[in-house]
Amino acid sequence: MKQLRHLMSPLDFSTEELDKLFTLAEDIEKNPNKYAHACDGKKLATCFYEPSTRTRLSFESAMLNLGGQVIGFSDANSSSAAKGESVSDTIRVISCFADICAMRHPKEGAPMVAASRSSIPVINAGDGGHQHPTQTLTDLLTIRAIKGRLDHFTIGLCGDLKFGRTVHSLINALVRYSDIEFVFISPEELTIPDYIIEMLRDKKILFREVRKLEDVMPTLDILYMTRVQKERFFNEEDYVRLKDYYILDKEKMELAKSDMIVLHPLPRVNEISVEVDDDSRAVYFRQVQYGVYVRMALLLTLLEIDVHEQDRTTCN
Repeated sequence: MKQLRHLMSPLDFSTEELDKLFTLAEDIEKNPNKYAHACDGKKLATCFYEPSTRTRLSFESAMLNLGGQVIGFSDANSSSAAKGESVSDTIRVISCFADICAMRHPKEGAPMVAASRSSIPVINAGDGGHQHPTQTLTDLLTIRAIKGRLDHFTIGLCGDLKFGRTVHSLINALVRYSDIEFVFISPEELTIPDYIIEMLRDKKILFREVRKLEDVMPTLDILYMTRVQKERFFNEEDYVRLKDYYILDKEKMELAKSDMIVLHPLPRVNEISVEVDDDSRAVYFRQVQYGVYVRMALLLTLLEIDVHEQDRTTCN
């Protein structure tokens, strides 16, 4: 029996495989009609145990764009988890209904447990403060599409670097590319975890930790803003004190390079002023669209659907 391929971490794909995935995503962007029926008869199960707008709807949009169907739940309370059903049992049931599953869960490692029991491919759509691989694929595709490369740049990561799974995933993915310098911009309470610092030191990758965004704006090629996540805090007082620590506005954007780009995994709260939205360097809404293309490419890859092969079969 052929071994299933899952996506638990961005590192599950080699850089060569990522290059192939991004090339496919770019072709989907240019030729959407070619892929409109690629997943006819296929079902995606979206199993979301915690709230999500962009990730869940992006997955659903991706499958619908490919001609497939979507089933699932958007809240643990509307699933049998509310009755005490385990993730292992849930995925074994879902495997009877769907061809592939995207799972978001508040507990780190839950999608991995599901993958170990599943008879269909499982995609980690975010697990606690741990990983968010499809957001990372979105980030990488956005950088590649706009900058034309995934190497030789300085990237600033600003805001909640302690709990931000999107930040952790992106760093782990980018360290495989050459000549990248990281600038970590955060309050002392939300600094990047020690294990990431140790990893960067072991790999001899340049990084800096700073407190003021203004001090480093002129040096950045990419600025990755994040929100302070209320749901990760144990008390309201700490959240209120830190939530508006950084606000990117027009004044700060004037300090930046003319070709710097601003990314954000969204949702934003106050950390990017709406006045920045009109700046051509603010690409976070384009980033959302790239998320649909890369998830379409991922679904095709994990389901092992080759549109070119389908075309040849049809011709014959």
